[in-house]
Amino acid sequence: MPLPLRSPGGGRLSPRAADAVVAGVVLLVVAVWTLVSAQYASEPTVRTVLGWVLILIGCGALYFRRRQPVAVSVVTLLACVVYYPLSAQDGPLMIAFALALYTAAAEGRFAAAVALAAVTLLAVGLGEIRQRPGHRQIDDTSLVMLAGWLISLVAVGRAQRTRIAYLHEVEQRALAAEREQEARARQSATEERLRIAREVHDVLGHSISLINVQSGAALHRLGKGPAPEAGLATATEALEAVKSTSKDALRELRATLGVLRSADEPTPTAPSSSGLALLGDLAARARSAGLDVRTDVTGTPVPLPPPVDLAAYRIVQESLTNVTRHAGARTVRITLDWGADTVRLRIADDGEGAPEGRPLGSGIRGMAERARAFGGELTAENGDDGGFLVDARLPLSQPGPPEPSTSEAGPREPTTPEPSTPEPTAPEPTASEPTTPEPTASEPTASDSDASERDPR
Repeated sequence: MPLPLRSPGGGRLSPRAADAVVAGVVLLVVAVWTLVSAQYASEPTVRTVLGWVLILIGCGALYFRRRQPVAVSVVTLLACVVYYPLSAQDGPLMIAFALALYTAAAEGRFAAAVALAAVTLLAVGLGEIRQRPGHRQIDDTSLVMLAGWLISLVAVGRAQRTRIAYLHEVEQRALAAEREQEARARQSATEERLRIAREVHDVLGHSISLINVQSGAALHRLGKGPAPEAGLATATEALEAVKSTSKDALRELRATLGVLRSADEPTPTAPSSSGLALLGDLAARARSAGLDVRTDVTGTPVPLPPPVDLAAYRIVQESLTNVTRHAGARTVRITLDWGADTVRLRIADDGEGAPEGRPLGSGIRGMAERARAFGGELTAENGDDGGFLVDARLPLSQPGPPEPSTSEAGPREPTTPEPSTPEPTAPEPTASEPTTPEPTASEPTASDSDASERDPR
């Protein structure tokens, strides 16, 4: 069993060095005591030499006491059995056996330690009983004291074994709790990075797509060589639309990335001024790109929790982005149906629809992840009458956060994940950058040349 021995430099000694130090200290004590006893008792030289050999064997065996605790206990016991009847000096070699017996119990050899203690007590007791009256060296009181010492050594060794096992278990629990805390902190950081990536994807994907379509339509009109007054009006209209769209994009991007500036800022629940209340502005920006956006509301609108409100806004925003970039549509109908416990969002266009058999893109996956995060659902498929249809249902109340684990050992790293949000799939950029749209005879449309690569497909 390791002892709390330290080197002169302050570090803990290695197990073998500690065993060597313990064996040397016991040998020194026994040797000094024996030399002092030799001043008062004389014996033949042969017995003296044999006694010192037994002392060296008994004390030297302590070097192996933790690697072979039972064998060392037996060796020290046999050395004592031979030494005490042989030597007249009666040195304290019993110390070596006591330490070996304690080590055997402390190293988990409890049954062997009890057996050796019982054998020792019986052997000493029988040896003294067989002595003639008046020649006993150990009286009854000393035998009782010896029994108490042997029981104490085994009991203390057992208690030390239990204590070390308990401390080891506590240490393992602390390490496990620390690892769990680090894992939860990494998971929270990952969720926050994915949340920010999803917000940036939604903001930039929508806004940049509108800017591209608006500027492309203006260039197409100017390329026809209109009168200077008409050209100036066209350029002014396009620049105002681009300015408005870029301003909104910068505002939402600044609010989304603001959480990275300082760890002690309050946790935002949504980028500022984003929600179904701004659905009209969102539709107006889409109209500036050439879409005919119509909005229908049924039922009685009620206030939504900020995360759910943001999710609904982002679903509509991403749907309009996909229509603008890939659908080749002219009309989009947004329907909000307020029910008793859910709000239903339907975004339908009259475009080309999605190619059959093509897997969903990152935009649709991100919208579906948002809906599922709050206990809702989202489907995206071709409409019965053509075009493409996004149908989402969101609960009017936000689900409560999960109860914290009882094994959490400390405060979590200050992060800002959305409440009750499982680890989302990171959104990827859309398939390709849109090119200048091809207008029709009456009005430039919002279709791209890569309409076959629509994101939801």
